Amino acid sequence: MANSPRIVLLLLGLSSFSFLLPRAAAQLRRNYYADVCPDVEQLVRAAITAKFKETFVTIPGTLRLFAHDCFVEGCDGSILITSTSENKAERDHPDNLSIAGDGFDTVVRAKAAVDAVARCNNKVSCADILVMATRDVVQLAGGPSYEVELGRLDGLSSTAASVDGKVPKGSSKLDELNSIFGNLGLSQEDMIALSGAHTLGFSHCDNFANRIRNFSNNTPVDPTMNQTYAAQLQTMCPTNVDPAMVVAFDPVTQMQFDNQYYINLQKGMGLLTSDQILYTDIRSRPTVDSYAANPQLSAQRFVLAMTRMGRVGVKTNPAQGNIRLDCSVFN
Repeated sequence: MANSPRIVLLLLGLSSFSFLLPRAAAQLRRNYYADVCPDVEQLVRAAITAKFKETFVTIPGTLRLFAHDCFVEGCDGSILITSTSENKAERDHPDNLSIAGDGFDTVVRAKAAVDAVARCNNKVSCADILVMATRDVVQLAGGPSYEVELGRLDGLSSTAASVDGKVPKGSSKLDELNSIFGNLGLSQEDMIALSGAHTLGFSHCDNFANRIRNFSNNTPVDPTMNQTYAAQLQTMCPTNVDPAMVVAFDPVTQMQFDNQYYINLQKGMGLLTSDQILYTDIRSRPTVDSYAANPQLSAQRFVLAMTRMGRVGVKTNPAQGNIRLDCSVFN
């Protein structure tokens, strides 16, 4: 995948889906900033590349930040808002506390790089910067390169209460996953393609401890897990370990964006219940098998699903949003 061909997709062409979209999402377009900040994508990419050279966590942190933003109020940068004494914002909901700070810092740095150019200053939304940054970290990890649609405004609301029930959990089964993604207008196939992002990143031991250990006799308890893999995880997450200790989702190619995630599922090496269920449930297994067998297909489907997710709940009307001067604070 490191040398995977540029994917400018897709199957039927992304534009052919526009008639199915809400009006706001249909107003998104490529090269949206061509007249006001023509170099915006290069500016963002340079900032993200510099950040990536400091720490690999930039990649999974940014990917997760994008997904969790879109899950709640739509892709409007609402997750970037910092809580105040009057308002507990999205980022401080328990489901978001484990998002690596490097994801937030990635957007801050990219915003600063864009605003440092006079003609671009305060012309590009934080929501769009997050979308561009997410595309760039996928490519930096050896994944597909693709065009992004832009034109989002930053949302005007961010509350922790709005997160409840909208973010998948490590214990989620297929029906719950399909419900959460379905509420966004995304299909089961979209969900499985997006789950492929777990070829990167890490999870805390306490998110899967119940799968690897029966605390009464210290034996694996989840029969769907590869027993050798379970034993390895027991070593990495002993009973006395800090539950905040992290383990890579993909033990094989943990720093490479590829289709190894799906191959791992076939072997019973999905880290979370919500990962392994994609293979153990016969309704989703055929899609996992097809992605495991065909890295080009899994990459294409990932790009299509990311594009569809990027259209969720976008704000393009000035009555719904604006361009924040500071991504972490409402204007």
